[in-house]
Amino acid sequence: MGENDLGGFLRRRREAVTPGEAGLPVGGRRRTPGLRRSEVATLAGVSVEYVTRLEQGRDRRPSGQVLGALADALRLSPVERLHLYRLSKDGGGSQCTGERAPAPSVRPTVRALLDRLDPEPAVLVDRRCDVLATTSGFDRVAGPLGLLDGDPPNLVRFVFTDGRAGAALPDWERVADELVADLRFATMPADPEVARFAEELSVTGGAAFARRWTEPPTLPVRTGVRRFAHPEVGELRLAYETLDLSDADVLRLVAYLPADEAASAGLGRLVGRAPGSLRAVSG
Repeated sequence: MGENDLGGFLRRRREAVTPGEAGLPVGGRRRTPGLRRSEVATLAGVSVEYVTRLEQGRDRRPSGQVLGALADALRLSPVERLHLYRLSKDGGGSQCTGERAPAPSVRPTVRALLDRLDPEPAVLVDRRCDVLATTSGFDRVAGPLGLLDGDPPNLVRFVFTDGRAGAALPDWERVADELVADLRFATMPADPEVARFAEELSVTGGAAFARRWTEPPTLPVRTGVRRFAHPEVGELRLAYETLDLSDADVLRLVAYLPADEAASAGLGRLVGRAPGSLRAVSG
């Protein structure tokens, strides 16, 4: 994590909330469109000096009560509240050594869910974005692109270290941003396994990964459209949804559906379904 990710996040959210959104009188001249520190302090029931210390990184361990009050004052969403909580923990990036922890087990009910989703593409990943399980539909989409190479396959490693990634993913820059956001958000900041993995990718993935890892953290994108340049059926525009299946481990199931009629036809050819049987979810 960065030197002052918590303070940066609080400042950006303060600057993004207008007085009207916070229930304050609108009017008067302001240097920025957001809230003043004094207004956040009043709304949260803390001192202006304390808000300043948090934003400047001179206090990085606010209590849970203060975090809740700040989240209310800044009108944070549930996901943003979780992000705030995680940033408040120790993100000092301690040196990590030792062997990799064993891969988390996949519950039988999760495997059964993947079976029900077939032949639509779906993939189960852990907090490092290692691929733990897939549907046959995902294998047919991702396999020819090289996404499933490696032992175990890893989505982030593929994007940043495999020379085929740029051609396979027409929106490579956006995909790279989103995967790094996933990698950072899926773990507590001091997680040694992810820190070790990030250290590896900062070397093998070069500046493209290192820059993203050291930038202020962003919230993950849980839904959208991803484009795949498939060698057999051409471009596939697939809409995706991300489902969190976390308990002891941080697991995410990403399911894909065709985003247009061309993708529906192409995916149908890949998985051996009749034309029109995989309905597009958007125009």
